Amino acid sequence: MPENPVAGFGVTFKDMFKKRLTEQYPEYKKPTAPRFHGRHQLNRHPDGLEKCVGCELCAWACPADAIYVEGADNTEEERYSPGERYGRVYQINYLRCILCGLCVEACPTRALTMTNEYELADDSRESLIYTKEELLAGLEDGMVDSPHAIYPGMTEKDYYQGLVTEAAPGTVRQTPTDTGAPQKSADTFGVDEPAAAGDATFDAAPSGRMTHGVVTSSGEGER
Repeated sequence: MPENPVAGFGVTFKDMFKKRLTEQYPEYKKPTAPRFHGRHQLNRHPDGLEKCVGCELCAWACPADAIYVEGADNTEEERYSPGERYGRVYQINYLRCILCGLCVEACPTRALTMTNEYELADDSRESLIYTKEELLAGLEDGMVDSPHAIYPGMTEKDYYQGLVTEAAPGTVRQTPTDTGAPQKSADTFGVDEPAAAGDATFDAAPSGRMTHGVVTSSGEGER
């Protein structure tokens, strides 16, 4: 037993007379750290084409199984990225996401980054499943919205070396024909978590665990 029982209240008495700190949120929003892990963003090249190539590495790296990606092939009539493929459907379920940033580290094209936006609360499950349209960065000066043709004379390698700085003069947007239409059924992230967009689905394994594909007879998910 301590010799002075009152000594244990030292911290309490010390803090009792300190000025209370009250955050005036939401009227005043305290600036976040420069590398704060907030809402994700899908980035564009300087001419407006998308950096995402639909490789699904971010989905594989996600420990919470919160990301779903469906890639598709580019064509000369409908090109979304400089490479062969692009992310046709891209969803992040912020009911699951733990904002760890592992998806950003896994992205080979720097297409996925995290912003400083942290206000993600909402009153429905469906609104917390962000789609590609919600995550895609806005257009800046010199950009033309995808899909459109690649910069004349440039290759995919030139894009990632930073040789393309803006859209070529006369670049016009191509007519999109397949952008991942919204689903009519609530089966992307489970029965209780309605889907937001895209016709690709997660199928629930018998154990209740979500997988990135179909479920085999043994109960193990495959891509």
